[in-house]
Amino acid sequence: MQTPYYLIDKKLIAANMAKMDQLRAASGAKCLLALKCFATWPVFDVMRDHMDGITSSSLFELRLGREKFGKEAHAYSVAWSDNEIDEAVGYADKIIFNSISQLVRFDDRSKGIKRGLRLNPGFSTSDFDLADPARKFSRLGEWDIDKLHGVADQISGVMIHYNCENEDFDQFSDQLGRIENDFGEFLAKLEWVSLGGGIHFTGANYPLDQLADRLKSFAKRFDVQVYLEPGEAAITGTASLEVTVLDLLENEKSLAIVDSSVEAHMLDLLVYRESGKMNTRGKHRYQICGKSCLAGDIFGEFSFPEPLKIGDRLSIEDAAGYTLVKKNWFNGVKMPSIVIREEDGALRLAREFGYDEFVSSHG
Repeated sequence: MQTPYYLIDKKLIAANMAKMDQLRAASGAKCLLALKCFATWPVFDVMRDHMDGITSSSLFELRLGREKFGKEAHAYSVAWSDNEIDEAVGYADKIIFNSISQLVRFDDRSKGIKRGLRLNPGFSTSDFDLADPARKFSRLGEWDIDKLHGVADQISGVMIHYNCENEDFDQFSDQLGRIENDFGEFLAKLEWVSLGGGIHFTGANYPLDQLADRLKSFAKRFDVQVYLEPGEAAITGTASLEVTVLDLLENEKSLAIVDSSVEAHMLDLLVYRESGKMNTRGKHRYQICGKSCLAGDIFGEFSFPEPLKIGDRLSIEDAAGYTLVKKNWFNGVKMPSIVIREEDGALRLAREFGYDEFVSSHG
């Protein structure tokens, strides 16, 4: 296959889905795929029987989830517009408003389905301000308990998204305890509570049974249906970005330029100032660089057992979450194709992007 391409492994997704099934069965919680993290529908067939539906952050995500995933569809947006709301209600099973003002504004037009609000507990697990929903002056959700009580009869549930790549069960449990203490009387009036995403429960050695017990006790205490909205937990470790070395340079370090771009194809690495991941070791160290004109277009530094050569293939790991959803045409660099490794090991080209897509995206 011609690089660059995202290689998504269905067998690895299936392993995450087995943990999803275990958690759902033991806790009674329902799990919705967060399309803001991963919306590559050619692999939904290996996820659909192990999740309860999707959750979305926009009208287009919602429609894609309804058409390509099916099952239950939650519709959330930071702000719905007048020309979106009727279509959203038509696709959704539940619509979640970010603010009480939006709930009131679209009261008549949303009465046909279950409605919810985003509740901001005032804290989160994120240590990066850009991704912290509880940052100062946050616009994400309602937090005033008196105002929430005032509209309790207009909604059936809330979505509380406050975790971010949280691998620490004790931290999760303690923070859920704060929510119970601060908002318990209000939660007891509801039918369902979504605890959002960002809980890394498919990671190695995560105490899945403890999480299940904690969710089950929360649901019993308030007599609610609990939802989780896993994004990265559903697809972590299941994909790579396959690239080829195009050129080699020396400038105090050994540099290798590949046929891809961090800015265009793994944007989160730049946004959060992280290095890519490669499963390689050795004494020959290289800085792996993208081919765009952005000076900082760098995947990271990695060591290899042998010197790199032009034409070598490299695999940048963990390339599913917040990657395919953010790919772009910066510098006109060829967008990676999407390749699926089927469960029997066969490779299938699911989608290739060419000049026509580049042109159509610009006018």
